[in-house]
Amino acid sequence: MIHDPTDRIALDPHTRRVQIRAGETLVADTRQAIELRETDYPPRQYLPRDDVSMERLVRSETVTHCPFKGDASYYSIQLDNGEMLFDVAWSYEQPFAAMAAIENRIAFDATRIEEVVGNRA
Repeated sequence: MIHDPTDRIALDPHTRRVQIRAGETLVADTRQAIELRETDYPPRQYLPRDDVSMERLVRSETVTHCPFKGDASYYSIQLDNGEMLFDVAWSYEQPFAAMAAIENRIAFDATRIEEVVGNRA
């Protein structure tokens, strides 16, 4: 089966600074994001794992399927105060060929954490 995202998904690598914060905790800081724009969804920033504090992420049992990207594995974030934000990040570890650019990158739910795209003072 061909999983053709043409006219549905656009990938835009960029060098704008992207920071992810959960409360007072800086979880990620990069200038190597790929912005994924998908019909009917808000833009998502996919960040390289090297720029994410992976030690703060705890893999959950949640997996979802997208007919255009493949299966996503989910992560919760451990905050400094011990609180957990459940299933707030995800990664496509074996995406379909057309989405290979986001393989093993991490995206975050910007409705549940602070995502700043662009320069931050």
